[in-house]
Amino acid sequence: MIRAYLVDDEPLALKRLARMLEASPGRVRICGSNTDPVNALEELRSGEPAPDVLFLDIHMPGLSGFELLAELAEQPMIIFTTAYDRYALDAFQVNSIDYLLKPIEPEHLDRALAKAERMSGPKTDLKALLRQIGEKIERGPAMERIASRSGDKVELVEIARVTHFFASGKLTFAAAADRNYVLDQTIAELEHKLDPARFVRIHRGVILNLDHLLELHAGFGGSMVARLKNPQKTELPVSRDRTRVLKTRLGL
Repeated sequence: MIRAYLVDDEPLALKRLARMLEASPGRVRICGSNTDPVNALEELRSGEPAPDVLFLDIHMPGLSGFELLAELAEQPMIIFTTAYDRYALDAFQVNSIDYLLKPIEPEHLDRALAKAERMSGPKTDLKALLRQIGEKIERGPAMERIASRSGDKVELVEIARVTHFFASGKLTFAAAADRNYVLDQTIAELEHKLDPARFVRIHRGVILNLDHLLELHAGFGGSMVARLKNPQKTELPVSRDRTRVLKTRLGL
């Protein structure tokens, strides 16, 4: 019999899931549940033995489902239960076996339980990945446009057009094919807001849009130079301490 623990900040959703699981006698035993993810974390840490499977919501106040998982020393099998489908890919990078969209359909729950019954073997420790995904959730949807203020005028610049962001003196600029746009944000603030799949900080004062990267060249002392696709073939310095990050992002 599968031992299950349920976490969902919506009491009605939690009760409905519990009723559905209890409708499968001899198949699932609910060993605990909680609408507060922080309290659930404490119970999961202290509970013995640990549940076989954790039914877990993603968007919860105080602690997201991914953040909760990142705090567990040992992770059970995960079945995500959520009203959102935007994190399905992230969910399957961790130790999840299914992703159920609310309202949960009985046949979908049955499928997830069948997977839980079949699966066995060691669990993968993916705490670093979970923290990264948690940061992505906090970051929110990737920006599509960024505002550039010039006097009383505000221009919206499409992020896809920006080849790179750079700091010069006390100002930050978004570089595009037509010109450079002055921004209010710092490089550090932009690094947190931009899509990490497309943008990587290659220098203390430079963030590169990988879509506009043409080639890389070796520099001095372990550094590199990134050459862009634009007509000017702009060259940007890649500091030695960020070379490995860039190569990893490019699969090199």
